[in-house]
Amino acid sequence: MSIAVVTDSTAYLTLEDRKRYNIQMIPLSVNLEDGSYEEEVEITASEFYEKVRKQKSFPKTTQPPIGKFVELFEKLAKDYDEIISIHLSSGISGTYQGAIQAGQMVEGVKVHAFDSEISCSPQGYYVLKAAEMAQQGASAEEILSTLEEMKTVLRAYFVVDDLSHLQRGGRLSAAAALVGGLLQVKPILHFEEKVIVPFEKIRTKKKALRRVEELLAQDAANGNQLQATVIHANCEEEGKQWMNQLAEAYPNVEFHLSYFGPVIGTHLGEGSLGLGWVKKF
Repeated sequence: MSIAVVTDSTAYLTLEDRKRYNIQMIPLSVNLEDGSYEEEVEITASEFYEKVRKQKSFPKTTQPPIGKFVELFEKLAKDYDEIISIHLSSGISGTYQGAIQAGQMVEGVKVHAFDSEISCSPQGYYVLKAAEMAQQGASAEEILSTLEEMKTVLRAYFVVDDLSHLQRGGRLSAAAALVGGLLQVKPILHFEEKVIVPFEKIRTKKKALRRVEELLAQDAANGNQLQATVIHANCEEEGKQWMNQLAEAYPNVEFHLSYFGPVIGTHLGEGSLGLGWVKKF
């Protein structure tokens, strides 16, 4: 049985990885004052942050039209028997639900939609593992079982400079944003039950990043083999510096650098940093 792997743009996979594993990507869009752009296709992350600085209104994001899914699934149905479609958390976007609906509309191929319950590079961990297993001839059931197992050993935390982005975008309660703003708190956020919630409230960004490192250290103890990604919102040098410090301290962890693109960057804001990791299978 031949299996195609699909994801959306918020996994922020490199073009090289998508080509290497033949991963298909459906873009989400960001709406700015001068028009709507498909991220990873019509606008880069750096272009997005530059535009946002110049505009007065808050950007908005849009999930892919179901028609985009149907078009891609019908195309894949010509060469594949099954499709595994992996998407950002259903708690912050309807993209996953769109994949389910499109799968029910397409004939000749079985579509398995998978809710990553997260986003960005950690979402990409699932995609790359699925594509790797598909190339090795694993069945859809084996792949989906492995992805579910990964959920138990995958972690991601992020620190934002300004909670108002999440609050205005409807991804964090007004109360949580108000408390953070009044106390000048730099909360560590994470996904819980598919939505973004505070993990711990820390007074400074430096201390917050140190706390995230402590959480990584717990999972990296005893030589556990992990892959990890430092994720930045248009603060690449700060991200690289943190990644290099972590790589020196944890030689048993394979580190990479990624970014918060336009759609997720809309909700987190420029200057945010994140760290995600998963145990190697």
